[in-house]
Amino acid sequence: MKIEPRAQALLKTLIERYIVEGQPVGSRALSKLSNLDLSPATIRNIMADLEEMGFVASPHTSAGRIPTPRGFRMFADTLLTATPTGKSTPLASGLKLHSQIGQPQKTISDAAQMLSSLTQFAGIVMAPQHESAFSQIEFLRLSEKRILLVIVTPNGDVQNRLLLTDVDYTASQLTEAANYINANYTGLSFNEIRAKLQNELREIHSDLSKLMKTAIEVGDETLSNNTSEVVIAGENNLLNVKDFTYDISSLRRLFTLFEQKTELMRLLDISSRASGIQIYIGGDSQLVPSPDISVVTAPYKVNGQFVGTLGVIGPTRMAYQKVIHIVDVTSRLLSNALSHSAIPED
Repeated sequence: MKIEPRAQALLKTLIERYIVEGQPVGSRALSKLSNLDLSPATIRNIMADLEEMGFVASPHTSAGRIPTPRGFRMFADTLLTATPTGKSTPLASGLKLHSQIGQPQKTISDAAQMLSSLTQFAGIVMAPQHESAFSQIEFLRLSEKRILLVIVTPNGDVQNRLLLTDVDYTASQLTEAANYINANYTGLSFNEIRAKLQNELREIHSDLSKLMKTAIEVGDETLSNNTSEVVIAGENNLLNVKDFTYDISSLRRLFTLFEQKTELMRLLDISSRASGIQIYIGGDSQLVPSPDISVVTAPYKVNGQFVGTLGVIGPTRMAYQKVIHIVDVTSRLLSNALSHSAIPED
């Protein structure tokens, strides 16, 4: 629904004031803050129209008005002017995410903590779903008939599994088996590899063929069992948010969201298929369980491919411009850190 420019300006002014103070905003305050040459009577009429359209509401205890979820939605979609981001911004230049090869989970946890620390709300990151594929496999002989299978995924994650074998393989045999798999099957899913193994491994020594089949079965089971997970940091920050301390039921719904994670995973999964910053406002979005909660998200990449989502959960009355900037910068930093932690090919 479109509203006239004067009404847009007054709604924007009201929401910005409400975000800062958390109190109903009256017509007199709007007259001073909006820089519009309008009489108090005209402002009251416009506010009455906005209330009739569902963008603002009048609490019983005050003559002023507060934004509704629909008003916040209008603000986020058409009235909000977020600061452009980039490497040159003070926030971006002052922050870093460090990564180590094979340890993307630590980087993801650091990103969630960064979001929480900068906003004083809860930071969330949906870790990339492990792919049922690999970029490299290695066999390490631990002792007689005990082998460590090392699987490196395309996003740089490392999974280790112990194999107990009937044959005592030599180091050279293990190298031969790993080289064959890496040369012929890298980048394929384990299901694709399994289909090709039936014919191609007939030409290979039977002992090595058995080892390779075992590695493929174990690798497929290992990566298939590793589904996406949500990393959350700073939940306790929300205990200090006044909007929640006055409403225990909202706080309870919020922490249920953190504990069960099903709705949170659904929200982040939907966000991962969208482009750019997404804002979910409670009372307006069915994905958010409470009208007092908002979620700001952005997708992140590994080597140019979108693999997950990160964001901030906080009160509907949040400083959206600041939070959007923080979420955007953090997604860029995480993308860069995870891309640079990828395992180099031999």
